[in-house]
Amino acid sequence: MPEPSSATASSSAPRSLAEALRARDDAALAALLHARPDLLSPVPGDVTQLATRAGTRASVVRALDRLDRFALQTAEALAVAPDPCPYGVLESLLAGTPDPGGTGAPTAPADNGTRAELPRAVTALRDQALVWGDDDRLRLVRTARELLAPAAARPSPTGLGPTVAEATAGMSPTRIQEIVAAAGLPATHDPVSAVAALTGLFTDPERMAALLGAAPPEARQVLDRLVWGPPYGEVTPDPAPPVRWLRDRGLLLPASPRTVVLPREVALYLRGGLAHRTPEPLAPPVAAQREHRPQLVDANAAGQALAALATVEELVKSWEHVGPAVLRAGGLSVRDLKRTAAALDTDEPTAAFWVELAYAAGLLASDGEADERYAPTPAFDDWLELPPAERWSALATAWLPATRTAGTVGEQDPKGRTLAVLGPGLDRSGAPEVRRRVLELLAALPEGGAPDPEVLLDRLAWERPVRGTSELRARLARFTLTEAEVLGVTGRGALSAPGRALLEHRDPAPPLAPLLPEPVDHVLLQADLTAVAPGPLRRPLGDVLAVLAEVESKGGATVYRFTPGSVRRALDAGRTAADLHAFLGEHSITPVPQPLTYLIDDVARRHGHLRVGAASSYVRCDDDGMLNEILADKRSAGLGLRRLAPTVLAAQADPTALLDGLRAMGYAPAAESHTGDVLVARADAHRTPARARPVPVPEGPPVPDETLLGAAVRAIRAGDHAATAVRKEPAGAAAGDSGGGSAAAPAPGELPRTSAAETLATVQAAALTGSSVWIGYVNAEGAASQRVIAPVRVEGGFVTGYDHTADEVRTYALHRITGVAELEEEHL
Repeated sequence: MPEPSSATASSSAPRSLAEALRARDDAALAALLHARPDLLSPVPGDVTQLATRAGTRASVVRALDRLDRFALQTAEALAVAPDPCPYGVLESLLAGTPDPGGTGAPTAPADNGTRAELPRAVTALRDQALVWGDDDRLRLVRTARELLAPAAARPSPTGLGPTVAEATAGMSPTRIQEIVAAAGLPATHDPVSAVAALTGLFTDPERMAALLGAAPPEARQVLDRLVWGPPYGEVTPDPAPPVRWLRDRGLLLPASPRTVVLPREVALYLRGGLAHRTPEPLAPPVAAQREHRPQLVDANAAGQALAALATVEELVKSWEHVGPAVLRAGGLSVRDLKRTAAALDTDEPTAAFWVELAYAAGLLASDGEADERYAPTPAFDDWLELPPAERWSALATAWLPATRTAGTVGEQDPKGRTLAVLGPGLDRSGAPEVRRRVLELLAALPEGGAPDPEVLLDRLAWERPVRGTSELRARLARFTLTEAEVLGVTGRGALSAPGRALLEHRDPAPPLAPLLPEPVDHVLLQADLTAVAPGPLRRPLGDVLAVLAEVESKGGATVYRFTPGSVRRALDAGRTAADLHAFLGEHSITPVPQPLTYLIDDVARRHGHLRVGAASSYVRCDDDGMLNEILADKRSAGLGLRRLAPTVLAAQADPTALLDGLRAMGYAPAAESHTGDVLVARADAHRTPARARPVPVPEGPPVPDETLLGAAVRAIRAGDHAATAVRKEPAGAAAGDSGGGSAAAPAPGELPRTSAAETLATVQAAALTGSSVWIGYVNAEGAASQRVIAPVRVEGGFVTGYDHTADEVRTYALHRITGVAELEEEHL
């Protein structure tokens, strides 16, 4: 047996969880508060309050959620063990009981490390205040036992059923005596002794072997089907002979008129004493399934990082003129998500990830206007000015701690509403911890090692096996693996150098910068009206080319295609044909092809020949023949055109629709202002007011820092000292004087009661002698507390002194002090 842990080793065994916690040193108490931060909300007044709070259902559920699989299996075994449970009994429930020889009892499987790992599991449960007591009297806290013990409505993960005593609780004494007789036991005088006799039979390996040796083979088959759970089975009013044989001898006991249950003692015998079919004391190892050269991993990750930067920039810029509308309930509509995915040339789940990433980085938000839409924030312009590595660093550092989870888009919330991108309900508080844990497991592999994703998921399930928690963590881990790959945190499934820096709280930009290609300031123009950018383009060149041409393909080299529409877009932005020729000649390392020159000149010659203004809208052109041509074209019918003058057409459509309609007909109109000047459509676009990044939603109370832990431990110790301080017995009570004026000593935990005169005299005497007193105090909110103070001044109806409970000087109103008592000499 292992040595008792330091938290429980003492000269006398603790009789309660509070005594066990009181015996801990400050470091162990701080470790408990760090592991279970919900116990600090608010700070307990003393150890008794801490123990009470540690036993509440909500707190115990949180603590159980944090256990690994073997620690949870240990707690489950304690829930079906006797209370209290000796360490040896717990060990036999997890490692099995070897056949002592000649009994015929089922033998336990070979030890898989259970005995060696059990001390660690017990220590973990003690550290979490889920188990207390010495090794010969281990006790699971009552709430945890209620949560983990088998019940008809809540089967145990062990697959065990109720004990004989629990299963026979409502059975008639006559029926119990019939079972005792059928099992070959002598009759007893009362049901309690009869149940004890049955329990003794089922826990005696030799007698159980003899009893089951006489069972029909079919009866053993019935037991084999129930032994590992579920322990319940349905029966007919007239059961088959094998079932009847088992039921008559108590090997199956009735749970309802049509249901029988296998008693826990019988199941444990048939299992060889094991509470679990497969104890899992060791975490599944995560090994590298594939190994790549680290340089290859980093190069692949750098390529993904570069693509991520281009995708986020393209996404946000596509929303800077007229962004998608915000739904009434918040978020992006399904239609707008599909449009965004098509614009980014990706699928909808990936588009949702990029949108949420840009939102987490503070690059886009809602504009807050009456017609609310999403648009870039001012931070987007600052982000564009950063070097590529620093821009990626901003995205990665926003991704790692984010709680919004794009992978849940399209699912239903508890009220049946579909979750939308950028909408409410996407926060998953456990996402940051899962992301970091996945990266930690990848970082533990040799550089360039990529694990089997299923093995990694098995490891995460072992670390947090509680149903619901484990399933959510598995989904979050899958999201993490996918997102880390497309973002460039990993490459080919292995952690990259920038990803390792991100995990270690270092700036990931320096490791990434050497891996990214240098921006170029030139393109290669080709005769098929395309331009090839051999790398990322410098900012001015990239901005102008994004207006002048359409992106045809992306990759290591980006291909742009010049079209009449893209050239017209550049002319609408205020460029002239001469500007475009000069720009291409300056930035192309190949001669400008003649077809491209002809395309620019042709579009420029027709651009602005037609002018569109607001009447509702009108078309103006010096060539009345062209206007006749437009009126005669059937495609113009939807524009509602009519002639006002030889060179002017009025339209029912608004100017924007009229421009789009004429362009669809093959014309190149230009918009004009009320003064007749051409309106230039600049690339500058809408920006939201300054917006803060979304704040991650924490999972439960925040983890306390060392300062808070130290202060909390001091407060608990001081409060415990005040609650347990030994008071002097009043003189009258000590002398047995029932007629004196002094009050009797209060019972432990009760506030002292003294008259106002006695209270004033006692605190004044303490102030003169410099001694400490124990007081009961009721504050303005009506909350009562016990405190140990050392009065230094008593005046004006107040006493000022050092409060040992709060570890500071405080002032108390005398009329709120319920009573006062002197401390024994050794407690002064």
